Amino acid sequence: MNPLRILLLCHSFNSLSQRLFAELRAAGHTLSVELDIAESVTEEAVALFRPDLVLAPFLKRRIPATVWQRVTCLVVHPGPPGDQGPSALDWAVWRGEPHWGVTVLQANGDFDAGPVWAHAAFPMREATKGSLYRREVTQAALQATLAAVQRFAGGEREAPPLQFAAGPPQGESAPSGGSDPRSGASPGSGWEARDARGRGWQPLLRQNDRAIQWAEDSTATVLAKIRSGDGQPGVLDALWGQPCYLGDAHPASASTMAEFEGAAPGDLLAVRDGALLRRTVDGGVWIGQARRADPPGTPSAQGSFKQVAAELFGQEAADLPQRPVPLERSSDEWGELRYTEHGPERARVGCLSFDFYNGAMSTARCERLRAALLQVREGDTQVLLLMGGEGFFSNGIDLNSIEAAAHRAGDSAADASWRNIQAMNDVALAVLQTTDRLTVSVLRGNAGAGGAFLALAADQVWAHGSVVLNPHYKNMGNLYGSEYWTYLLPRRLGEAGAKDLMAQRLPLLAAEARRIGLIDHNDEGSREGFESRCLERALALAGSYNESGESEAKQARREQDEAHRPLAHYREQELARMHRNFYGFDPSYHVARHHFVHKQPHAWTPRHLAVHR
Repeated sequence: MNPLRILLLCHSFNSLSQRLFAELRAAGHTLSVELDIAESVTEEAVALFRPDLVLAPFLKRRIPATVWQRVTCLVVHPGPPGDQGPSALDWAVWRGEPHWGVTVLQANGDFDAGPVWAHAAFPMREATKGSLYRREVTQAALQATLAAVQRFAGGEREAPPLQFAAGPPQGESAPSGGSDPRSGASPGSGWEARDARGRGWQPLLRQNDRAIQWAEDSTATVLAKIRSGDGQPGVLDALWGQPCYLGDAHPASASTMAEFEGAAPGDLLAVRDGALLRRTVDGGVWIGQARRADPPGTPSAQGSFKQVAAELFGQEAADLPQRPVPLERSSDEWGELRYTEHGPERARVGCLSFDFYNGAMSTARCERLRAALLQVREGDTQVLLLMGGEGFFSNGIDLNSIEAAAHRAGDSAADASWRNIQAMNDVALAVLQTTDRLTVSVLRGNAGAGGAFLALAADQVWAHGSVVLNPHYKNMGNLYGSEYWTYLLPRRLGEAGAKDLMAQRLPLLAAEARRIGLIDHNDEGSREGFESRCLERALALAGSYNESGESEAKQARREQDEAHRPLAHYREQELARMHRNFYGFDPSYHVARHHFVHKQPHAWTPRHLAVHR
């Protein structure tokens, strides 16, 4: 296969774009990125980079004809062959499709209707659109894209005949079986032709389609509607009579709802971890996120962004009862933090998960996580697994909650940033000071910025092979960073390696992170079962940990490091630089944060991505 020059054209450098970028680079291709800012900019990028192939994994408008008529352009569409339209995955979640797929097609004058170069299928899970996008859609997109790129690199210049193989779906991905290798279909994906073949052109899924009828809709229906709009655009509704978009919904348990038997559908009942409990006709849902829907043209409409629901409506939510739950509880009882223990006495493993929305760790969330860490350290376990969340391990400080502080009287974004980074450091310190047992960060999902360095605070880091890490801060307005990274990173990579990693600002695959020593274990098995495999691995370590002498050696290393240079010195030095980021004359961080939170379009492509410039 001949290496290709591939231009990645995307609306933003999102999780799918990052994964494809890193995987294609690892395969030996030369990559450059151009954000879809204007047709003239795209045309200029093609002229400058002279790509063999343009790949569009995430666009919100058509590629200009002046580009696709000059160079082959392949578009990644989050729907099976035949599906067309801008809301492919939204419709699939809303309708409860049992199976879905991803298609790589060639751009032409028809929207999502060009020749199909490759496709892959997958069974759906009951999850949000964002969760499906980051896991199943990304994996299927990678499979189909690599097949299409390999075909193109092999000299083919026309899409193969579209074919489907026979066979029922099995497991997490399409099962092995016979298929025409020229079709680009995932092995055994013939069931897609029956069950998940696209429905042709599907219009934009509008708010009147998603609208919740609280007096009629079941919990399952409410969840499907909110999950279909997860991330963007949300579901237009109202809280306390104020129009807003809802997101991040979770089913309430029967035991929770038993306390509110007399409530009417639509009633707001309680608060937990910042989420609002709302009654449905047959149960209830916890609503974690909300965004005001102020009339266009009003000043408040310009400041509308997602926030923790109970914080956005702080005055109203204060009148609702708090319903916290213990760390150890039944599996159907939702909460952001959860703890379980496994294994026999003297060989026990504790698992602490912290599933924060989009991996964002606000000051309040950091404080709850630190308290949980201190609590579980009282237990007699030999190994503690820090599980993060299913979609993200952590992405560091919560930029949305910091932005909210900028709009509160008597507060500021700088003050909120300072409080948040101090709280993040407190969590990292609690992990570093857990010296009486083995600590392991388990990356089930991506990790970025301070969240990536929080993971390094543990003794070991295990990641699934699908994980993408962004272990750097500079993309957010040239932040210096904290979370004891100046201690944690050099002890793994050395001073020169740490400096190089922090400067490169590019996504890192788990396999590459393992190769350079940033993490300790890369699991290349199926994503399904990853948690179980990690638990088995941890139980094996727990059984020998006491006898190995590793615990004493670990404590001795920490004491030696502390004597050489106390952790407080690292923290002081890092925070001195962060204080200048937050309060200094250079507003880069605040500008970048504001643009990120408000989803403002990019004015240019960062130079570390656009190597052709």
